Amino acid sequence: MLKETKPIVSKEDTFDLLDIRLGRVISVEIEPSAPKKAYRLMVDFGKFGIKTSVGRFTNHPREDIQNKLVLGVLNFGSIKIGNVDSEVLMLGVQFPKAESGEATFVTPAKDAKIGSKLF
Repeated sequence: MLKETKPIVSKEDTFDLLDIRLGRVISVEIEPSAPKKAYRLMVDFGKFGIKTSVGRFTNHPREDIQNKLVLGVLNFGSIKIGNVDSEVLMLGVQFPKAESGEATFVTPAKDAKIGSKLF
């Protein structure tokens, strides 16, 4: 049996409002103040600046994340995770066989310009 999806919405009223950009991870550290095991990432979005993100990508070794191209939502505003203001939501999907909330990155198949918009 197929699972039902969420209601249909218009692209113009939803997706087009999101500012999703390509960034490059420039540093990765464990964030000890997060309620669950998480990394504090510094991500370079080119002309949009270097942003902080706290996320549960910890099934990846830190060295595998360094310099990785990632996609992030820049216009959600920041949220407090532990003692850190997480400025950008990094896009991910459930890490295979991991605890709920543990993610793996959404990343482009080819190199692209930092700061490029997802469309």
